[in-house]
Amino acid sequence: MRRPELRVSEGTFRANIAAVRRRMAPSSLMLVLKDDAYGHGLDWAVRAAENSGVDLFGSYDVRSALAVRRVIEGDAGIFAWATSTDAEIDEALLSRIDLGVGTMEYLRRIVARAQVLGVPARIHLKIDTGLHRNGILADDWAAAVAMVRAAERAGLIDLKGVWSHIAEASDAEDDTAQAAFLRAVRTVGESGAMPEALHLTASAASWWRPELRGTVSRVGAFCYGVRSADGPELEGIRPAASLVAFVAGFDGDQARIGIGSFDGLPSTLAGATVGTSSGPVTLTSVGFTDSSVNCWPGARVGDEVVLFGPGAHGESSATTLAERIDTVGEEILTRLTPHVRRVAVD
Repeated sequence: MRRPELRVSEGTFRANIAAVRRRMAPSSLMLVLKDDAYGHGLDWAVRAAENSGVDLFGSYDVRSALAVRRVIEGDAGIFAWATSTDAEIDEALLSRIDLGVGTMEYLRRIVARAQVLGVPARIHLKIDTGLHRNGILADDWAAAVAMVRAAERAGLIDLKGVWSHIAEASDAEDDTAQAAFLRAVRTVGESGAMPEALHLTASAASWWRPELRGTVSRVGAFCYGVRSADGPELEGIRPAASLVAFVAGFDGDQARIGIGSFDGLPSTLAGATVGTSSGPVTLTSVGFTDSSVNCWPGARVGDEVVLFGPGAHGESSATTLAERIDTVGEEILTRLTPHVRRVAVD
């Protein structure tokens, strides 16, 4: 049985990046690469993005940031926001990885490692704006900034940015978060030189709330063509990936296709619309290693069935599928197992 394929389109990906950059300007794009570039393949995404002129990447942790550094041909900036071990801090400093710093304890460890290595640490200092997802509390912010400035004077810190996360739960809450962020930025400016990267917003807020954008916007899902669950379609954005399985046989009026829940396809997706050369049909069941769809005229063994994609064959998008089971499009993509081949097209 032929293995299913996740076909990733560089042309679509690059067009999405261009659309996002136009929308965000003059804010710069930080392309987020978490979860193996949202399941598309990190190496593929980095190369395609670098070919599109992207020069700032966001990666969850130091391990994946180092993987990005190995792929990049130029000297693009790479930001890793997860708190790291001392060994990871050392690797980050030696590889010029920017570290997101959200606790005083982490800041102290970074300064200590920079002193041991004799290499300045590139950091983005994080203020807690109310989400409580890591971040230095407002009461501790002035002390953290003072520590950073002292380490700067000692040649141990290079303050590259100030950042935070917001909840994106309501406009009012996000406005309150922005006010807290701007207060923190003012404190930094009053203490010395202002860093270039000021970033508060991720994909949705960057797209819909231009007044919240800083000098940098962290955008992941939208660049890959994955819209927000229950959100509207995005102008100029199309899914960059299509999940394709192949007809393995027939059971009456059902065609069996070679993908199942062991491949990462949620078994709860029965009833969804998928695409064929004759248009949309219904996915009737999802088993462990194969699934069934309603047959279509002229169907043959080896024919392609598109489980999700841009809709050219009547299929749903990953996010539309996700909405059926009360999750987000990223989960549909990132849960696919290595048995699903990643294939680059155009």
